[in-house]
Amino acid sequence: MTLLQTHPRPAHTNAERWTATDAMDAAGLQVWDDMTVEVALSVMSAARTSHLVVCDEDGRYTGLVTRTRLTAVRNGSAYTDRVRLRDIATVDGPVSGRSS
Repeated sequence: MTLLQTHPRPAHTNAERWTATDAMDAAGLQVWDDMTVEVALSVMSAARTSHLVVCDEDGRYTGLVTRTRLTAVRNGSAYTDRVRLRDIATVDGPVSGRSS
């Protein structure tokens, strides 16, 4: 089973321009990094959100995925139904060097 934590959506919903730090600071959907691309897209559609905050099994932030990124991966020639968010989540800016 894949963990999904829901939180109220932030007033600023244009996640395409956010940094990873913005996403960590803002309330949003948090999911396990072992979720597949197809499941993540379904969660996004149901929640009407354009991004997901990706966490590891210990609940630590590991990255951010956007609908645009997931769609690009799904439409790519290397895509299989086994691609997990941990394989494609991005960490931008100062978060990549941030300690927990």
